[in-house]
Amino acid sequence: MTKNKKIKQPWPTKAAMAQIYEKNLWGGNKSEFYSGLGSHHPETVEPYIAAVSAFLKDFETPPVICDLGCGDFNIGNELVRYSKKYIGIDIVPELIAHNKKEFKAGNLEFQALDIAIDMLPQGDCAILRQVLQHLSNAEIQKVIEKLYDFNYVILTEHLPEKDFKPNKDIISGQGIRLKKQSGVKLSASPFNFKTKEEKQLLSVQSLGFKGVLVTTSYKLR
Repeated sequence: MTKNKKIKQPWPTKAAMAQIYEKNLWGGNKSEFYSGLGSHHPETVEPYIAAVSAFLKDFETPPVICDLGCGDFNIGNELVRYSKKYIGIDIVPELIAHNKKEFKAGNLEFQALDIAIDMLPQGDCAILRQVLQHLSNAEIQKVIEKLYDFNYVILTEHLPEKDFKPNKDIISGQGIRLKKQSGVKLSASPFNFKTKEEKQLLSVQSLGFKGVLVTTSYKLR
């Protein structure tokens, strides 16, 4: 697979995400980059790390993991030990440069890529934690086409607690579907994500917001 080959299409996501970090729109601490409460509060982070760690430990051979939308890497840093190689990917180059300075491991690397446009590195397992919820349906569809190259996908999405109509479209970078009483469900229209197995790993209350954070594993082959 050729890396970094670009599909020329003017997505607005890169500028939107860079602005979020620049203006601390997800809140902040003393760090230059902060990926929000959902990536730092123990009541959200600890159950997620436990569930995903248990999933990764079941691999006979440690997998090559592509963390698509790795953010400030507060969570990914806890999962590197379960991988043969861990590739943290984010759309904001300044964030990736920061992560390269902060996190060091022999099996860890970072790449600045737009997951909707750029070709992705090869890997066994893709992790997307509260990433697709920020993207338009057109961008999600571009990402899905690339997810079929992986054996497994671990997806976390912010969903309404009650029944909802999935996959209402939004403009990338302008909030998430929860404001429309919706959320991303890959198996539903218009995505119709085809997998061999789907299993919910975790569901936790979203702290400070309505809805729940649902983590699902997908086996593709």
